[in-house]
Amino acid sequence: MEFKPHEYQKMAIEKIYETPRCGLFLEMGLGKTVITLTALEDMIYNSFEVGKVLVIAPLRVAEDTWSRESAKWEHLKHLRISKILGTPAQRRAALAAEADIYIINRENVVWLCDELSVAGGWFFDAVVIDELSSFKSPKAQRFKALRKYITRSRRVIGLTGTPAPNGLIDLWSQIYLLDGGERLGRTVTGYRERFFLPDKRNQTTIFSYKPKDGADKAIWDRLSDICVSMRAEDWLTLPERIDNVVTVRMTDKQRAAYEKFEREQYIQFIEGEVTAVSAAALTNKLLQYSNGAMYKADGGYIETCEGKLDALEDIIEAANGKPVLCFYSYKHDLERIQKRFPNAVKLDNAGDIENWNSGRIELLLAHPAGAGHGLNLQAGGNIIVWFGLTWSLELYQQANARLYRQGQENAVVIHHLLTEHTVDERVYQSLQGKGEVQDELLDALKAKYGG
Repeated sequence: MEFKPHEYQKMAIEKIYETPRCGLFLEMGLGKTVITLTALEDMIYNSFEVGKVLVIAPLRVAEDTWSRESAKWEHLKHLRISKILGTPAQRRAALAAEADIYIINRENVVWLCDELSVAGGWFFDAVVIDELSSFKSPKAQRFKALRKYITRSRRVIGLTGTPAPNGLIDLWSQIYLLDGGERLGRTVTGYRERFFLPDKRNQTTIFSYKPKDGADKAIWDRLSDICVSMRAEDWLTLPERIDNVVTVRMTDKQRAAYEKFEREQYIQFIEGEVTAVSAAALTNKLLQYSNGAMYKADGGYIETCEGKLDALEDIIEAANGKPVLCFYSYKHDLERIQKRFPNAVKLDNAGDIENWNSGRIELLLAHPAGAGHGLNLQAGGNIIVWFGLTWSLELYQQANARLYRQGQENAVVIHHLLTEHTVDERVYQSLQGKGEVQDELLDALKAKYGG
């Protein structure tokens, strides 16, 4: 297929050329993979600026998306790709292969850095971090390992549609991988002290931070030369998106048990007991309860209510044969949905993606952490159901973008199953709040024609 870039894609490609270490905050569906590959192909085969490229990506994206995109476009088919996946022996063989682009999943970044420290050193001229926000934690081993080596690469390209999934505090480590601390400081402590104030805390521990007055603009100004933001709604004509909240009600008895557990962090069932030992565990258990089951200490689970299963059944019936993509939270969600709907298919492999896009699956079940990045499912349907929500704005937005993206021909309906007066509603509200923070960042860095 011939690649005829849109104007915004030309702008993004030019940004990569002009900025050796840049961040592209491109919303889902704008084609960040083909944009990046197009710029890299030119640097490898025309300007000869780049010889070897490392792409770090989520596992499913590393397995499929980059090689599929390369094979799709005529101008990229000659790129030699080696996937550093599988067993240590398979990864070493892929690392030793002659290729233009080496792709590794982010979970193996520490292994790669350790391997190259004793096997001839870092040899990548360029590094692409697909889903840069997965390096948002400065405490993570993958960040600590990569920061030691990434400065040896002449070019770094960070890609994400969700740069600040939990607020501006998430930006420091991501930007550090691009500029080594030039813009936001060389330490996360210094970044926090300069731009943030303690927010939620007790006498000894600070749990969260909030930006100082004017900090957001100061941060955006510091990033504007190396980062560019583009939103799908500004550049693409997308179909309508309809967000729908489906209220699920518990019986009086179920509600009383929920509220008792919320107060006492302990509940006794005929089948066994459930206890929450911390505030975080309590919230997790309450989410389980509202979904319809709670895990016991022995790993088994006790069913609490069937309201969400009934609501899902109503949506499937109303869809009248149209495919439905359902995101679940817990393994017991998956098991109970499969029990109620025996024809449901859990998303596991490329064959499932093909069957879905070909219309051969009526109910596809996916966990947002496994299907949140890089999978093109828009050909298979236009109905999403959130059986249980995630706290992660990044996973939430990325998961929705599996259907609501370029190439979708129908209005996308996103149903959120929320059990009334439970923590479900708090999670939903939290996602909306985090979205506002991120939207401010993206607006500040938004690229415009001629600007």
